Amino acid sequence: MSHVALLIPTLDRIGGAERQVMLLAEGLVLRGWRVSVVALSGTGGSAAAELTASGAGFLSLEMRKGLADPRGWIRFHSWLRQETPDLLHAHLHHAAWLSRWSRIGAPVRVVVDTLHSSHTGSLGRQLGYRWSSWLADRTTAVSNAVAEAHLSSAMARENKLTVLPNGVDVQAWRPDHAVRANFRRELGLGDEFLWLAAGRLEPVKDYATLLWAMAPMPDTARLAIAGSGSMLTELTQLATRLGMDRRVSFLGFQPDLRRWMHAADGFVLSSRWEGLPMGLLEAAACALPAVATDVPGTREVIVHCQTGLLTTPGSAVALEGAMTRMMQTSAEERRAMGERARQRVIGRYSLESVLGRWEALYAELLGNHPTPLRRGRTR
Repeated sequence: MSHVALLIPTLDRIGGAERQVMLLAEGLVLRGWRVSVVALSGTGGSAAAELTASGAGFLSLEMRKGLADPRGWIRFHSWLRQETPDLLHAHLHHAAWLSRWSRIGAPVRVVVDTLHSSHTGSLGRQLGYRWSSWLADRTTAVSNAVAEAHLSSAMARENKLTVLPNGVDVQAWRPDHAVRANFRRELGLGDEFLWLAAGRLEPVKDYATLLWAMAPMPDTARLAIAGSGSMLTELTQLATRLGMDRRVSFLGFQPDLRRWMHAADGFVLSSRWEGLPMGLLEAAACALPAVATDVPGTREVIVHCQTGLLTTPGSAVALEGAMTRMMQTSAEERRAMGERARQRVIGRYSLESVLGRWEALYAELLGNHPTPLRRGRTR
């Protein structure tokens, strides 16, 4: 039984990358892999308990100063020597750098890391990837847009880069008309048009533009925003200033958004950039039509006017126009649009298909590297 260790900065805050790690861990366990999830910091909370229940292992390195915390490196090297995983698979840059440089002191057979965002970050981040690229056997990107951004910044090598998208459990995320009717009744909704937005309350999601877009809409337009983050106070104050206290709800972090996906009439994503947005994939799997900003990553999911509508990023006027157009579309056409979105997700992003691709990549790399990289060995 091969042992894969999945590295992530933390599981205390769950976003798209963290959800993908959870799905990958639990799916690989069911396929016969030994799986460990290693978090650089935090306790893991309920996510750690869920992993343990699924049969995966969980370890926190309890780093308190990021990669500058030597105790975390010592703990990780000790764990590597004791558990000897065959493959390290890191997600997000701090985990990628830890896995890359650790193989010098505690060799493992294969190191893979995954890029989740088309935003390449600071010069320091770019140099971190360039200087350590020789230590990675393969880098993967969740979308073509993410791959292109990192190639153009010389943060990845074309001959070692593979595009492998996020996966969605299309059986768990699917339309449910009974849940929709019951939950809308519980929410006190009749003919109101409910928009759902999901994602952390940070500048990249540009919720301020979304609130300005909502302001001129009729009273029957409602918005629920699921997520937590540093901008909660600022955004709630903006909603109040715009007179939308009754029409906008801040739900906080929601561990399971399916009821909200079922109850909503449309999904909206106002991001400034994306890698491959999990919320948009999950909405599509639930046959929920979407309006989203036309940014790299997002435009790989939405086919304009067929599975949703794309609009100019950063423009409240353009976003309001696209949302109004969706609201004025007949219920029949919205259902057809949502069903086309679901079929696209099933064809391109189903979890079973993505897990199969990960297994094939792992097997290829393990076959190419039957022994660990050791100090002084080069590629």
